[in-house]
Amino acid sequence: MKTKSKIEKQLQKKTNPELVKTIIKSKKNKNWIKIAEILSGSRKKRINLNLDKLNDLGDNAKTIVIPGKILSQGNLEKKIKIVALNFSEKAKEKIKKSGSESLTILEEIKSNPEAKGVKIIEKC
Repeated sequence: MKTKSKIEKQLQKKTNPELVKTIIKSKKNKNWIKIAEILSGSRKKRINLNLDKLNDLGDNAKTIVIPGKILSQGNLEKKIKIVALNFSEKAKEKIKKSGSESLTILEEIKSNPEAKGVKIIEKC
């Protein structure tokens, strides 16, 4: 587990404003600190996940959080709430067609600060 000062030190190297806002917001909330740890690290630790993999991971009762990008390969067969750092345009279209919901991590932290019903995917 990283300390908040370690996360802050790594945050200074980040240039993407959306990423910086997400790390700061998640660092301040103890329920979302794991997201700050992952996102403050190197890009190699972030997950790029295709929609077909989400079918294996998700179940209808949970919100799935991916600290990385959702890509469009495959189809989404389940109706789930997907929260990620960002989405490819085709992935957003496919998620919408399947009846699922897609949100950024920042939006989810604001709407669900307690992280209730959230499943964070760290490795795949």
